[in-house]
Amino acid sequence: MTTAHVRPSEPVAPGRQLLSKVPEVTVLFWMAKVLTTGMGETTSDYLANSMDPVIAVAIGGLGLAVALVLQFRVKQYVPWVYWLAIVMVSVFGTMAADGLHVVVGVPYAVSAPLFLVVLAVVFTWWRRSEGTLDIHSVRTVRRELFYWAAVLATFAMGTAVGDLAAHSGGLGYLEAGLVFTAAIAVPALAYWKLRMNEVLAFWIAYVLTRPLGASFADWLGAPKEHHGLAFGYGQVSAALTVVIVLVVAVLQARHRAGRGRGERA
Repeated sequence: MTTAHVRPSEPVAPGRQLLSKVPEVTVLFWMAKVLTTGMGETTSDYLANSMDPVIAVAIGGLGLAVALVLQFRVKQYVPWVYWLAIVMVSVFGTMAADGLHVVVGVPYAVSAPLFLVVLAVVFTWWRRSEGTLDIHSVRTVRRELFYWAAVLATFAMGTAVGDLAAHSGGLGYLEAGLVFTAAIAVPALAYWKLRMNEVLAFWIAYVLTRPLGASFADWLGAPKEHHGLAFGYGQVSAALTVVIVLVVAVLQARHRAGRGRGERA
């Protein structure tokens, strides 16, 4: 996945964005993705425990709106803008799933399939409308809308699945994290060894990063009576934020260097 221009042979609709709006799928991409899922989980928990949940959700929603406005305003992939949007989707997606359970009283066994249905609807609509779910093709406003709708649905569903495994399933945070670590290896190995469809493998792994990162982050931040290490949600969020900033700084530097080489060429 690159930020190169669309091939000249590919038809370009009026007003079409000609540059990719999403990053290359590299090791750093997956590292940043897992870190943001963990940070979103602990940040949501910290805000929910520190203030009125309604105010916390409002803050999360406002942050998400601002981040997405920035993302849609840029004309190509900008690392810090993109990952800011991912962080805010992580925070708000966690709040959406937890809000259904805590405030409305919907069991995780119900909300997880519900969000799966929502994700399936988004994917079906996207596929029928655009002919592909390949993130390499996210070069138009409409495709970007589908992309972010899918991302938000994956975060909400992943949150519900993670909590379902850790709480309702009785695994605990550490054990759930280990289970999801093994689970995410399946599409990776299937892609590398069995030539599994690249798009399918990507989205399966993408969904699994959410409960994977959240389970380990909860394990670090949760109190000992909840089978955590009791470092505190706020402290874990702060630490993860620092690491995310460093990773995104590397991505930003590499992106800038790549653009410089392209311009010189």
